[in-house]
Amino acid sequence: MTGPDKIEPAKLGQLIRKCRQQRKLTLKELCDKAGMSVGYLSQVERGNATPSLGTLAQISHALDLGLDYFVARPKPGDAVSYAERRPKFSISDTSVTYETLSSEFPGHELSAFIMHCPPGFKSETFQHEGEEFIYILSGSIEKTLDGEAFTLREGDSLHYNGLTPHSWKTLGDAPARMLWTGTLVVLQGAPNNRLPGQSG
Repeated sequence: MTGPDKIEPAKLGQLIRKCRQQRKLTLKELCDKAGMSVGYLSQVERGNATPSLGTLAQISHALDLGLDYFVARPKPGDAVSYAERRPKFSISDTSVTYETLSSEFPGHELSAFIMHCPPGFKSETFQHEGEEFIYILSGSIEKTLDGEAFTLREGDSLHYNGLTPHSWKTLGDAPARMLWTGTLVVLQGAPNNRLPGQSG
């Protein structure tokens, strides 16, 4: 029988700091939301203090995360994405459908989706931190980067800095399918982060 998983204070502190910085929160801002002192949270982030489960729950709530994000240990099987069981979803007010390819685990940076884009779809212009990579699986799109337009067809790809103003639209009468991956964290409640193709 194996013992319980041990959470190392240094790694836990680094993860809390990373999540805080992703949300552009200062130490004081997170402390105000979590109801604790700046000095104590600073110690936690440096790995010099180990929070109780209750305190960690306060920090998790202030970061808009579930407690299991910090304490759960993912199983190897959680990393597999089987085509016939892959989660699919859409966002209200858009006609793009997403298939989730990536998995979530503490400290992960990449997100990945297959996007199903109907004919005539046109996105708004985005600008954000992080990087993005797209690969056209079928159909064609027009991707605009900082005012310059590129036509991308099956087999074409594009890798760019998210700070470059970018938008895209589906070309022709057929739907387009593309693989999207990037360092933009889109499913963990981080403010100002939207799925590619999401508006509003």
